[in-house]
Amino acid sequence: MFVGIDLGTSSVKAVLLDRAGTVRARAGRALTLSQPQPRWSEQDPADWWQATLEAMDALLAEAARCGIGAREIAGIGLSGQMHGATLLDAADRVLRPAILWNDGRSDRECAELERVPGFRAITGNLAMPGFTAPKLLWVRHHEPHVFERIAKVLLPKDYLRLRLTGDHASDLSDAAGTLWLDVPHRRWSEVMLAATGLDRSHMPELFEGNAVTGQLRAELAERWGMARVPVAAGAGDNAAGAIGAGIVRPGQAMLSLGTSGVLFAVSDGFRSCPERAVHSFCHALPGTWHLMSVMLNAASCLDFAAQLAGYADVPALLADAEAHAWRGGPWFLPYLSGERTPHNDPFARGAYVGLSLGTRRPELANATLEGVGFGLLDGLSALEAAGFGTGTPLTVIGGGSRSDYWVQMLSDILGLTLERREGGDVGPALGAARLARLAVEPGTPLEVVCTAPPLHRSHRPDAVRHAFFRAERYPVFCQLYLQLRAIFNGNGSSAASLH
Repeated sequence: MFVGIDLGTSSVKAVLLDRAGTVRARAGRALTLSQPQPRWSEQDPADWWQATLEAMDALLAEAARCGIGAREIAGIGLSGQMHGATLLDAADRVLRPAILWNDGRSDRECAELERVPGFRAITGNLAMPGFTAPKLLWVRHHEPHVFERIAKVLLPKDYLRLRLTGDHASDLSDAAGTLWLDVPHRRWSEVMLAATGLDRSHMPELFEGNAVTGQLRAELAERWGMARVPVAAGAGDNAAGAIGAGIVRPGQAMLSLGTSGVLFAVSDGFRSCPERAVHSFCHALPGTWHLMSVMLNAASCLDFAAQLAGYADVPALLADAEAHAWRGGPWFLPYLSGERTPHNDPFARGAYVGLSLGTRRPELANATLEGVGFGLLDGLSALEAAGFGTGTPLTVIGGGSRSDYWVQMLSDILGLTLERREGGDVGPALGAARLARLAVEPGTPLEVVCTAPPLHRSHRPDAVRHAFFRAERYPVFCQLYLQLRAIFNGNGSSAASLH
């Protein structure tokens, strides 16, 4: 048995995986988000750890009800939200709330990093406020009393690792999202660290995702009735989700519908397309890389719209949208927290455009679903510019994948076949458990562990609806962002544009 723990933005999830590849138990605990100022997004690492303890307690209790003992667990793998800056002093005490992936305060620091000689060749990416390095520059500029006490900078899931094992370690897929990694060569970059006033002593040790980084602390093993099992390096949430979906070979791709929306494609070696704000990262397996387009708000837009329109919850919004056929109405821009691919614009904001006295809730619901789809279409175009071909179906994972109606709409918008597979709602935790098995049993063939889960349903694009979205709706969506960009920036300029 293997445990996978996924530290998300809205919850911690844990799963128990057997050697047949079946998820035998699962548990989760919710997290809250703090936004103390506009464009800020933070969480307290103590809350991550408390939620992890509770999720593990619940997981093992469920396993016991199924007749599975804690002593049967052979390893633990980790996955988590990327880019978060967890700052520790020399005694591993947290110095301030962690600054998260969807925080947009460090746009000026991004411009500073872009001036570092060789920046894009080293990192394979644009400098974006979501990444870790500009956050540290912001702390250096605005909180020098904190910066001078920093002994270690850890990514969110690696803070859990520290609490689980006592080790400062990370994996290459997660580290690639810091802007401190030399992504083509899979190692820390002295140049990029120096650009933020840091050096290698501030960084955790790097491992491939399927390597062991340490062992479970004795006191935790006693609490849970487990052996001091190995803990694997694991992966950032998107790479772990890909491992869980069996997306490990060049040409394979997936769509993740979580808080953010991600198109993830395994590349044939290192590739980059920073001019379109495509992310180029290491994958979680040795010698592999991937490309990603990322929109900051996907399923989170549904939560926003449900609250705004007075629905009881997101399932009620989805049911109402499906009950009222979508023939067009208002447009929705999904930039509630700014945007990454393809705009790299932390100042972008959401908007409903085209409202009338006759606009009703179902139209707002459908416009929201459509707007997220158009944001993903922008990302697909960026991936195609980076050389990704779309000849094969995309696997869909994440909480948003539970809706037949929305996934079909996305298939119609993208013009691609989308496949929903079992376990898609726990994809990153499943991938973390699979990486734990590969770490504990290194001789096990990849084809045995990283298989595609059983197919639940396939969604093929409808030609008529595809033409409706692409010809009648999408061009207006694109034009609206261009028209509103100067207003979002507040001064009539495009300060956050790619140029």
